[in-house]
Amino acid sequence: MGMLYEYVDDLVNKITIPAFRFARRQRILSREIMSIEVKNIEKQFGQFKALDNVSLSFPTGELVALLGPSGCGKTTLLRIIAGLENPDGGVVHFHGEDATHVHVRQRQVGFVFQHYALFRHMTVFDNVAFGLTVRPRGKRPSKKEIADRVHELLRLVQLDWLADRYPDQLSGGQRQRIALARALAVEPKVLLLDEPFGALDAKVRKDLRRWLRRLHDELHITSIFVTHDQEEAMEVADRIVVLNKGKIEQIGTPDEVYNNPATPFVYDFIGQVNLFHSRVNEGWALIGDLKLPAPEHPEVRDHAAVAYVRPHDIELQAQPGEGFIPAIVDNVSTAGAVLRIELRHGLGDNVIHVELPRSQERLLNLNPGSQVYARPTSSKVFLQA
Repeated sequence: MGMLYEYVDDLVNKITIPAFRFARRQRILSREIMSIEVKNIEKQFGQFKALDNVSLSFPTGELVALLGPSGCGKTTLLRIIAGLENPDGGVVHFHGEDATHVHVRQRQVGFVFQHYALFRHMTVFDNVAFGLTVRPRGKRPSKKEIADRVHELLRLVQLDWLADRYPDQLSGGQRQRIALARALAVEPKVLLLDEPFGALDAKVRKDLRRWLRRLHDELHITSIFVTHDQEEAMEVADRIVVLNKGKIEQIGTPDEVYNNPATPFVYDFIGQVNLFHSRVNEGWALIGDLKLPAPEHPEVRDHAAVAYVRPHDIELQAQPGEGFIPAIVDNVSTAGAVLRIELRHGLGDNVIHVELPRSQERLLNLNPGSQVYARPTSSKVFLQA
């Protein structure tokens, strides 16, 4: 019986799909590598301060999104980690060792750009193999080893049938997967992605980010990707770092960042939100006749504040009720199974945005001009300076 087990095990090893062998090798590598830490990073371009005393850690095997508006410093931070940019101050540690002045070639990072950066005169195979073929002769794998690794990667990204094609014969999504395969070919300790799906249409972006999440779950390479797309960061990342004007606003899981924003900027930047100017008094935010709980400010008296309410945290009904304010339906639209309603109200000039399941459309008179009653069910209140 023991000989039979040995025979079966040997047979399984021989027929194992190469892509899974590559994934298994990457998982083994990920146990040895690679946490990243940046401390007190400063970077200035002329009078513009791109990064202002930024400190962050990226644990081994995590997929972290750097999220923020244009000019917030996210790409600059990524380039400093990669070694493509030198900081004006601060240090970069790779696995506890100072890598601040280590050349980009010695950092063992894989880089994926927004616009693919594939060589147009090379086939898909040659593009993926490029990082291996340009190694010094003493470190360069044999031609057979290079070919085996390239084919493993092409199977991993599900494009092995395109090995002999040229980049201009591929779709945008295919080019980006080839770019990722090329980055993985050198078995990087860290994978850096700079808005990798920004040049693609919405449908392809959605498909590719799900694919990237599944791939990361298989390989467990420490990965950092830059994006300004909140939905992309929420769907793909283990943790999100929200940046604004060169500073960190919040670090947390997608749920933490969305449900418990640390600052008004994060609340406003992550998803749609309604703003109500108010006065806080002993744990309550007063907005005209409406009172919203503000338990984080129990001892504050008569202080200007802003209450933030998500569109899906507003309840509507057809009749008056305690805590409900009268409003007039201004506009109704649908987005799949979601009903989006805009309301005019007497608490200010802003429109209230409400999102409800489409199934509630029949229960309420939601024609433009009709009256409804609205009540926030959840809110967060920030004091104004």
